[in-house]
Order: sequence, then C-alpha cells, then structure tokens
Amino acid sequence: PPQGVYSSITKSRRSYPMKMSSHVEPEVLLEKVGRAGVITLNRPKVLNALNLTMIRQIYPQLRKWENDNDTDIVIIKGDGGKAFCAGGDIRAVTEAGKVGDSLAQDFFREEYILNDAIGSCRKPYIALIDGITMGGGVGLSVHGRFRVATEKTLFAMPETAIGLFPDVGGGYFLPRLRGRLGLFLALTGFRLKGRDVHRAGVATHFVESKKVQKLKLFSSGSVEGIMQNLKADDSEFAKKQSETLSKMSPTSLKITYKQLQAGASLSLRDVLVMEYRLCQACMRGCDFYEGVRAVLVDRDQNPRWSPSTLEEVSEQRVQQCFSSLGERDLTF
Repeated sequence: PPQGVYSSITKSRRSYPMKMSSHVEPEVLLEKVGRAGVITLNRPKVLNALNLTMIRQIYPQLRKWENDNDTDIVIIKGDGGKAFCAGGDIRAVTEAGKVGDSLAQDFFREEYILNDAIGSCRKPYIALIDGITMGGGVGLSVHGRFRVATEKTLFAMPETAIGLFPDVGGGYFLPRLRGRLGLFLALTGFRLKGRDVHRAGVATHFVESKKVQKLKLFSSGSVEGIMQNLKADDSEFAKKQSETLSKMSPTSLKITYKQLQAGASLSLRDVLVMEYRLCQACMRGCDFYEGVRAVLVDRDQNPRWSPSTLEEVSEQRVQQCFSSLGERDLTF
C-alpha cells in the first residue's frame, strides 16, 4: 500500500520562517447547503485520514440530519483533490495498543458504530469517492445508498499487508460483490481504479471528476487452495497476485477468509460485532504491530510474521479470534 495510507503522512519542515497563527482548520466541515447536509473531510495533508475526533463529530451530526425534516440528503466528500479518505489513523491506534491505551478499543468501537449508522441512515447518503478511498474511507462510503466514483478513484482494502483484516464492514459488502471478486480484493489488497470501481459494484455511479467538483474470481476452497490455483496459473497476473499473497500476514489471510465466509449471511450490524472481536484479537497479537512497523514506520517492507506460513496457522487459533468478548462486545 502507498505510504501514508491509514495514517498521517510526515511532512518535512520548511526551512524558511512561517507566520504563527492561532487559527486551526477544523478536521471536519459540517454545513447545510440548501436541504443537503454536507460533510467534508478536511485533512488533505494526510489524505483525509480518519481519526477519533472526526468520528465523534460526524456521528451525532449524521443522526441529527437523519431526523431533521429540513434535511433531505446527506453528502460526504474529501477536501484536497487527492483523496476521499485514505484510511484510519492506524499509527495512533498502534501506539495506543502497545501501551494498553483505551484508544485501541474506542477508535474501532466508535468507527464501527458510525459505519452502522451510515448503513441504516433513512435519508439518502451520497459519498463522493473522488480520489483515494481505502480502509476507513471505505467504511465512510460503501454502506451508504449512493457511492459516486470518478476517474481519480483508487479503491483498496489492503489490511492483510499490515497484519489486520478488511474491517469497517468489509465482511458484509465484500462477499456480496459478484462472484469471488470480494474475496480476491480482501486477500490481495488489489487496487481498483476509476470505472472499474463502478463495474465491480463498489460504486453505484460513475461521474467525471470535474462534474463532481461542481456538486461540492476464484473457485471455492481454503486459502491454501487459492494459493495453489494461482501458482498453477502461468499468467503474469496470477503470478503477481501469488507473490502478493505470499507477502501478507498468514494469520490475516485466514481470518479474512473466514470473516467473508461468515459475513455473507450476516446483517451489517452482526458483521460489525464480529469485526470488533477480530480487531481486538489483532490488538492482542503481534502481526498488526509488525505490519505497521514494516509498512508505515521503518518502511522496510519486510514484515516478520508469526506464524510465518499458512500451514502454521491452526484452525483453533483462527477460531479464537472470533470468540465473544462478553461484556466488552460491541453494542449499538
């Protein structure tokens, strides 16, 4: 995944003096335009990465507009021209998880509650996914009634590369894509671009970016079976995807496979309960921290997964990740 997805991008400090200003740009803009409630993600320097503060601003306003007779639709978009939302602020969550800070629970819990609110919103919810849309950005868009892609849209769920799984309701929408496309996207983190986002069913509509601005595959079987199918295919595409899978966390791949199998027959709300259990299992494990280190911190792109092979990841180990958290389970 590109550097900066999921997390803040470190910008080099300018070498010339800058005027000090007490003015701080809000991270989310919430405004009424006619009878439309408009949410603008306003962190363009970090590709509109989603943090807990933003979630806590968006959720109550969405609920308010949903019950407001003067609001007919809700529109969400990203500022800056490069991204709708490139993901959640995973680096902050990682640091919290290492020291037992409650952010590791609060972020996912409140993010998933927001995902559920988007999915159940009674008003038309329109996401203008004009630019990079990954991870947490997918959660802010894909569960809404309308998702508008452009030629600049870049969609992916690349979580298995950092020892996580495609959350934010990925277990709900991915298995509902045509054929086995959702499973392919979930395991490989493959990127869909432009019109392909619409063709795949992730977006409901396609519009040229300049017009948006004016609005302001596989057979069934286990994960090992998929790997074998790819290795048996001599095409360059299959070889590339086989290499991609070999770099992903083996634990994440098996969790993701089971997540999509289960999610195919669950409601969005039940999927989010399941995914909260999974994310907390990832917080207790080691692959998530190792993946973030390799991809986002040290950037050596050489994670040392534990276990290091699919064969070493037992079914019991996977099943434990799906176990109830009791009183700590996600509730709505």
